[in-house]
Order: sequence, then structure tokens, then C-alpha cells
Amino acid sequence: MNQQRQQQQQRSNNNNGNAPFNPLKPVYKLLCRYCHNMVCARGMRAILLADTNIELYSTDIPATSIQLMDKDYLTRTCHCRIRDVACRECGNIIGYHVVAPCSRCLQACNNGHFWMFHSDACQPNERKDITGKCTILWNNLPRAEQDFDFIMGTTIPYDQICR
Repeated sequence: MNQQRQQQQQRSNNNNGNAPFNPLKPVYKLLCRYCHNMVCARGMRAILLADTNIELYSTDIPATSIQLMDKDYLTRTCHCRIRDVACRECGNIIGYHVVAPCSRCLQACNNGHFWMFHSDACQPNERKDITGKCTILWNNLPRAEQDFDFIMGTTIPYDQICR
């Protein structure tokens, strides 16, 4: 009950656009909306820094089920350099990677995640603990190298994600 109250409070805080990273946010597994392939085991609901009306999901570490596409480009709302990300299973664009954040976005309150997923391209499912009953929150999530759900075939070697 207390966990649900904390999650509701966090969700209402996020609606104001000024909420800092909060470790009480739930962790999501994200499925590609087009083919239902799991594209992320460590998703977080977020808002776009340059336009707080846009909701999306972010992650700290990419999975092998996504692929960086073509070339970098600049965003319309700020000066971040980004590159589209596609689902490896079906090829649809489902998000983007912030290759080089602009100074304005770096100075803004952010969660440090540079892999973003469009909310209309992914189907979120809250990750549950080992009992299958309680939602895992970010403050209880193990580091990526110790995260069993993430490790099970979804990691990209570090040298392939370095900028």
C-alpha cells in the first residue's frame, strides 16, 4: 500500500515538469509495439527536457534487441545530437540515442539516461520482483552487470556503446 502511494505521488510530481530523478519510480520492461519483442529491461518513464509535454521512456543501458540507425542529426527543440534507434526484430524506429547532449539539456535536471523510447512505439510493463507481486523500483534495481533480467542475452558489449 505504501509503495502504491509513493508511486502515485511520484507520478503527480512528474506532471509538473520540474521533478528531479526519483529512485522511487517503477522499472519497466518495454516491448516493441509493432512486433512485441522486448527492447528494454530497465525502462523509466520520463519527460522530454526540451518539451515537457512529451512523455517517453528512457534507459541507462541499451539492449542487444535495438539497433542504432544511419547518421546523427540535431533535434528541433534544442541542440542535442541524436541518432534513431530501431527494433532489431521488425526494423521500426522506436526511439533515439542522445549521442551528444547540448549544454542546456546537461544543465537541466535529468536522470542521466541517453537511450530514449517513444511512448507510442513501446508497450510498458512494470517489472516485478522474484515473487511476481511487487513492482521493482529504481532504488532497488541492481546495477546493470548484476541485473539478471538485463544480463539474459540483452547486453551490448561496452566497447560498442562508448561515444
